[in-house]
This record gives sequence, structure tokens and C-alpha cells, in this order.
Amino acid sequence: MNRPLSATADGMTGLAGAPSRSASYRWGQLIIGIICMAMIANLQYGWTLFVDPISAKHGWTRAEIQVAFTIFVLTETWLVPIEGYLVDKFGPRPVVLVGGILCGLGWVMNSFADSLAVLYVAAAIGGVGAGAVYGTCVGNALKWFPDRRGLAAGLTAAGFGAGSAATIVPISAYIHNHGYADAFLYFGIGQGLIVFVLAWLLTRAPEHKKGAHHSTAAVQQTKRDYSTSQVLRSPVFWVMYLMFVLVAAGGLMATAQLGPIAKDFKVAGIDVSLMGLTLPALTFALSIDRVLNGVTRPFFGWVSDRIGREKTMFVAFAIEAVGILALYHFGRDPIWFVILTGIVFFAWGEIYSLFPSTCADTFGSKNAAANAGLLYTAKGTASLVVPLSSVLVAVGGGWQAVFIAASVMNAAAALLALFVLKPMRQRHMAQSAD
Repeated sequence: MNRPLSATADGMTGLAGAPSRSASYRWGQLIIGIICMAMIANLQYGWTLFVDPISAKHGWTRAEIQVAFTIFVLTETWLVPIEGYLVDKFGPRPVVLVGGILCGLGWVMNSFADSLAVLYVAAAIGGVGAGAVYGTCVGNALKWFPDRRGLAAGLTAAGFGAGSAATIVPISAYIHNHGYADAFLYFGIGQGLIVFVLAWLLTRAPEHKKGAHHSTAAVQQTKRDYSTSQVLRSPVFWVMYLMFVLVAAGGLMATAQLGPIAKDFKVAGIDVSLMGLTLPALTFALSIDRVLNGVTRPFFGWVSDRIGREKTMFVAFAIEAVGILALYHFGRDPIWFVILTGIVFFAWGEIYSLFPSTCADTFGSKNAAANAGLLYTAKGTASLVVPLSSVLVAVGGGWQAVFIAASVMNAAAALLALFVLKPMRQRHMAQSAD
């Protein structure tokens, strides 16, 4: 039988009458989650290294191979609510254990895949595993850090990008020296094994005593825990979902086509010297992506813990809207192309910290993994909108329509954050208090 909970001086919450976990313990849980995220990052960000070697060996077209990546993204995204439900019910350990096994199995299958069907099945298995690890680690961070949700979710999500930055060079070198099949096999086993071992160290966060919330003047948190069915019936959730889709799709429409844009702007191969580095403009821009797409998540999460979620969203999304337009107008200069690309990436990646923390603030900690997982499916929805950019280029004969559409999407999300989401959440909090 569960005993009542009590708040402790360090912001932790423990069982009444029982010793509470130390402040350092929850930071240990956060670090474990970040490492697990880093281990699964290459399933998404390292995929591009394997496409050409697979095509060269089997004669499959790039389009056929990239179907596997689409399957991965959809299974990684759309099943997170189910995996989040399992986390809320059984705790993080069993879900990450299974997720680590599936992630490793997916890459091992890739190493032996001699048909597109096997490649696609492997992508689905890896996607389910990656979603299990991703959803669990973000959900666990939200539960352990009710007082610093933005920062905790941001650091955890940053691990997903930082992991690829740390291992992309070794994987690339291993492919070059030993072939892509061995790289899939040994890195798959290694990454999966690390996640499997670390999963045993994950523990369920203590529940909060009703009313012992962490609201501040800037960040309002509900005193109630909402079930998934209640969340789906809440208009606030669907406003957040729409905003997530707008920002994710708008950013992807501009950033996913960065290579073709750089080529059409005639800056891709021009050397740019900044911060003591000299690289071709496109290479420089992609390198900045790895760094800023990770840094922005904890940064804006930390900011939102202090000034509020909606204000932070307004600032970030507005910067993104202006940055995308500026990239279109000034991006034909290679230096400005690199700088403005950095701004666009910096103002885009924070959606993976702001939306999960806002969701947990609004609907409570008890079902935070499942509820944040529901919101995370917006990433999959946004990926289905991205091909619209190719249509706009074909119809309009250039990139102008793509940049305008992406900018308008972000501007709309910024206005929704301040003038629609904020008052709706205030009314929601008042109702939950009653």
C-alpha cells in the first residue's frame, strides 16, 4: 500500500516517515538518462553515413533505402504514448531494458539485411526501441525534476543530439576501414548493451503529495494528475499539439533541405572562416547544427523555468520566424549563410524541452511519460508535412514559398503561445485548483 508523500528541503519528495532520496540521486538518474539518449542517437543521426555504402553493395536506390528511415521515424514517434503508459505503470527500468535490446537488434539485423524487406523490419524494430528509450528518459526527467522541468527535459533531449556528435567520427572511420555491415553489427551491439546495463540503475521517481506542487509566479503547475483520456479531451492539449506541429514542420522545411538550398544559393563549397575555423559553408552549417541543436534544449528549458513556458516559446519561435526569412534574403552570402543557419537551428531544437515540460506542468507528474508521449507524436505528424516543401519549390520555381511558409508557421506558433495558450492554461490551472 502506498504511503503519503512529503516534500523535502532540497525540492525532492519522499515517502512520509521514510528517508528521502538525496538531491544527488536524482541528478544521477538524469545523467543515466542522458547517456542512454546518447547511445540511441545514431539510429537517427548516424543513418546518413550508411545510405551510400548500402546502395553501393546492393544496388538499391537512395529513395528505396530512405523508406527505412521514414519507417524508423514513424515507429519511434507514434508508439511513444504506449511506451510512456508502460513507464507510468511499471517504471522506467523494464521499458528501457527492452528498448536497449530492440535498438541493438535493429542494427544487428541491418548488418545482415540482404533485402529491402529485412531492412524495413529492422528499421521498425529499431524505431520501437529508440522510442521506448527516448520517451522513458524524457518522462523520467519530468518526474524527478518537477521544480526544474525545463532544464531537466532539455538536458535529456540534448543527449539525443550530443550522442551523434561524439560518435559520428568513429562510426564513419569504422565504415571506411571495415565496411558498413561490421559498423552496424558492433556499434549496434555496443550501444544496445550500454543501454541495457544502465537500465538496471533507473528507478521510479517518488510521487508527489497532492497539493505539494512546485508552482512559481512564472511557472504554473497543476495540482491534479490527468489521465491520458482526460488529456485527449482537453483543448489545451490540442493547442500545444498544433503549435508543436507548426514549429517542427516549419523548421524542418527549412533545415531538412539545407543541402539543396546551399547548392541553389551557390555557397555550398565556398570556404568560410569563423571562430578560427575554415570550412566549406555547407559543412560549417551542418557542424553548427550538431552543436546548437543540442545546446538550445537545456538553454531554453532553463530560461523557461525562470520566465515561464509561454514567454520563452514566444521569444524562441519569433527568433525562428525572423531567422528563416533572413536566411532567405541574406543566405547567398556564405558567411551569413553559416551565421543565420546557426540562428535557425538554435531557435528550433528547443521544442523538445519546452513542450514536454509544459505538458507535465499542465497535466501533472503521475502520467507525465504517457502524456508527453502523446504530444511527441506531433514530430511524426510534422514529418508528413515536410514533403510539402518539395511541392512548393516545384510549383513556385524557387525557395521563396518554402521560406515564407516556414516563417509564417513559426510566427503563428509564437502568437498562439502568448495570446492563446497562456490564457487557456491559466483557466485550466484555475479549474484544476477547484
